[in-house]
Amino acid sequence: MVDYKTQDLIAQARAWAEMDPDPSTRAEATVLTSRAEAGDRHAVEKLHAAFGSRLTFGTSGLRARLGAGPARMNRVVVAQTAAALAQYLREAGASINGPSAIHTTRRSTDMPVVVIGFDARANSDIFARDTAEIMAGAQVRAVLLPGPVPTPVLAFAVREFDADAGVMITASHNPVGDNGYKVYLGGVHRGAQITSPVDAEIARRIDTVAKSGPITALPRGAVEHAPHDIIDAYVARTAALVPEPLFRPRVAYTALHGVGGETFRRVLRQAGYALPIPVTEQDDPDGSFPTVSVPNPEEPGALSRAFTLAHEIGAELVLAHDPDADRLAVGVPIPNATGGAPVFRRLSGNEVGLALAWWACDRASRSGRTTGSLACSVVSTPALESLGKSFGYSVVRTLSGFKWIARVPQLIFGFEEALGYLVNPETLHDKDGISAGLAVLALVSDLHASGLTLLDKVTELNATHGAFVSSQLSMRTDAARIEETMTALRKAAPADIGGSRIVAVDDYARSVNRLPATNLLAWHLADGSRVMLRPSGTEEKLKVYIDAMSPDALDRIDADVRALFSAR
Repeated sequence: MVDYKTQDLIAQARAWAEMDPDPSTRAEATVLTSRAEAGDRHAVEKLHAAFGSRLTFGTSGLRARLGAGPARMNRVVVAQTAAALAQYLREAGASINGPSAIHTTRRSTDMPVVVIGFDARANSDIFARDTAEIMAGAQVRAVLLPGPVPTPVLAFAVREFDADAGVMITASHNPVGDNGYKVYLGGVHRGAQITSPVDAEIARRIDTVAKSGPITALPRGAVEHAPHDIIDAYVARTAALVPEPLFRPRVAYTALHGVGGETFRRVLRQAGYALPIPVTEQDDPDGSFPTVSVPNPEEPGALSRAFTLAHEIGAELVLAHDPDADRLAVGVPIPNATGGAPVFRRLSGNEVGLALAWWACDRASRSGRTTGSLACSVVSTPALESLGKSFGYSVVRTLSGFKWIARVPQLIFGFEEALGYLVNPETLHDKDGISAGLAVLALVSDLHASGLTLLDKVTELNATHGAFVSSQLSMRTDAARIEETMTALRKAAPADIGGSRIVAVDDYARSVNRLPATNLLAWHLADGSRVMLRPSGTEEKLKVYIDAMSPDALDRIDADVRALFSAR
């Protein structure tokens, strides 16, 4: 005998299956209801997980694994979200399309305009077409980008087309089997991802659409296809960021089965750089990601094939994009003390971020710019303040996510330690791994003229602005346990971590430094180290950020944090 809550979810799942146009998720919902009704405990648990809640907008839009139910990514959720977004665009047009600094000749209608892109993950093309057709049926001009594209191309297209909104179908670096739905706004938002209260307004409309009837009743319309020259425009604008190089380093490159490779090569070719040597088996887009368990360049082992290739070809640099190419990983050779072949290691996001911040500030200063801002997330390196001060530029810390970083006024450069960098804020308002890759090559070229390597520069910046040794831990678990852990740590933090006393706690749930409240804790240690904890906004994992004063302190803090969570 099932309880009333389960009976209600069974009824919801049956109604869902009747309107689901995808035979795979329709069958999943049907089987799940039958087994749950028969009292299968595992099926009941899955039913509650899939149908007991609805996906919400996180750090970077909607994101979840593919499957049936409102808590998963599927054609029903996509259709309801598209209809809700169309409704929002029609009703909130005046607030979106206020005075804008960007106007192009491409805008030719008073109808709201949305541009839609997708990557190579499973169902991305289907979700994109569903979005476009439902938008068109709701009297919104829907422009579908030509084929799978990197997320930065979509972010660029929102501004280039002077669109009211953009949608990118991608789960970025998430595990195989996930997908997602990013939303951007044009006009006064200048192509940035949505923030509060817009996300809540769209979510409210999603609930209304879901309650109003089956998605089969939603009208659909004709889709407009964007010309291929939108990609040409992105390539040209990105390549123009740097001058002709004086040095062309030998680079090993992996796209991690994503969509960044071809666009990145086009940019490098147009900018005058040597093309990188690719990890062949990871170069073509493949949403099944056959050679990596998690296609995230932050994950241990994700760059192992690229490092092997770098050894084989004698590379001076390793570059890697995540599957939608909005993030960039950088590997450098570490000299071997015995005189043998160097060992490659991935630089942290903080190390690359600080180096690119220096590069951006140096260029801005040489051009005569006297005012401007650097921006990073609150969990990124504390050294940025010292760097900004040395150039006379202000530093702004935001919540995690480029939906916040990209909105900082007078932005020169923005980054977050999770391998996200914005070196071209005049071109787009989101992290961009392709332009960041070009910027790293330009920096390496400039340093080579002075007899320096990228590792030399990182070492110099650490010595000058604070030698913080940074690390990130990811504790994969379910959402309930993450919430329980954060609640318990708010009530009783440990007395010390890594042998150093916790002298201050910042609880961002109550807002810190006038930032919007968020689920983040910061522990400040007596030795100057810092530990920050927050649930991931894109996956079911708890993220821990460590900025230590020495490698030994980092090791001690790391061990204590792991022990703390294994005991819970």
